[in-house]
Amino acid sequence: MKKVMIGMSGGVDSSVAALRLQQEGYDVTGVTLKLFGDEDIIQAPDATRTCCALRDVEDARSVAYRLGFEHLVFNFKDAFRSHVMQPFCDSYLRGETPNPCIDCNRHIKFDAMLRRAEALGYDYIATGHYAVRRQDPATGRYLLCRPKDRSKDQTYVLYNLTQHQLAHTLFPLGDLEKAQVRQMAEAAGLVNSHKPDSQDICFVPDGDYAGYIRHATGAEIQPGDFLDTAGNPIGRHRGLIHYTIGQRKGLGLSLGRPAYVVGKDATSNTVTIGAESDLYTDSFTVRELNWISIPALTAPMQVTVKTRYSQTEVPCRIEPMEDGTCRAVFETPQRAVTAGQSAVFYDGDTVVGGGIIRG
Repeated sequence: MKKVMIGMSGGVDSSVAALRLQQEGYDVTGVTLKLFGDEDIIQAPDATRTCCALRDVEDARSVAYRLGFEHLVFNFKDAFRSHVMQPFCDSYLRGETPNPCIDCNRHIKFDAMLRRAEALGYDYIATGHYAVRRQDPATGRYLLCRPKDRSKDQTYVLYNLTQHQLAHTLFPLGDLEKAQVRQMAEAAGLVNSHKPDSQDICFVPDGDYAGYIRHATGAEIQPGDFLDTAGNPIGRHRGLIHYTIGQRKGLGLSLGRPAYVVGKDATSNTVTIGAESDLYTDSFTVRELNWISIPALTAPMQVTVKTRYSQTEVPCRIEPMEDGTCRAVFETPQRAVTAGQSAVFYDGDTVVGGGIIRG
């Protein structure tokens, strides 16, 4: 019997994923990851809005007891601080807009947890992500593909998975709709069958990113100049971390016309304001690339791309660059491509790869 260690957040998705593994004959152990303490955040998380709170651990343990398998808690707080929380702060202070869930998957769930599972003799890890893992019969490469429920597609935050990680990872929910998952949880009598999905960044439960960064780093956030697109000062901003590309509300400017954040420069501590038309670009560069369906990008390739989690992908051409980055060229200009976010490339339903958008 193959042994599987499943990450359990206390939510309904990972609980039903564990149930399905059990039904398929795997020897299942549930693991909840302790990622931060009360000292790391400004206020205790609301258990209905985030993950990793005490209630979530109790819900995961309750499900494991109900289904009859062992439940463990791993303390990964140090790794989470160094690989997720600190880079999140650093990225914002550089004027970027990061996605810490991607770093958590890359460094914690599919690296630290997998290495721990392998050391303990497990064959696989599993999660409640909505994604499908397949193996290409022609090349032998493991592929990451979209799930049945497109509205819950989480492949965007999984693009950093390596071939080794995919070979040892299971996604039991890839062929289910979300409504089916809740129905299965209710039929099994699981305590969290109607628990709301987690929202926001888990270690910023109140959504106040600027407040968290001040708390975590002690950094003094310096005000600076708003500039127009010609470089002329037109007002004062409250600090770069309060703004993101495409933002319109909360600028405190009265220009007599709609105004948007179209640029940020950490070196000069300036925020550039422009018209909505200034938000559109026809190309961008991507760094820290990871390829899944191909070993490497060696020639231009026609793909589709998402530059934000909730965005519908659009056609583009990707071209390898000599410095190890790649250039992405849209068929039609796109709005608010933001440094620090990830660009994920698709070939149909299959993830080709992705990386971080460079400023």
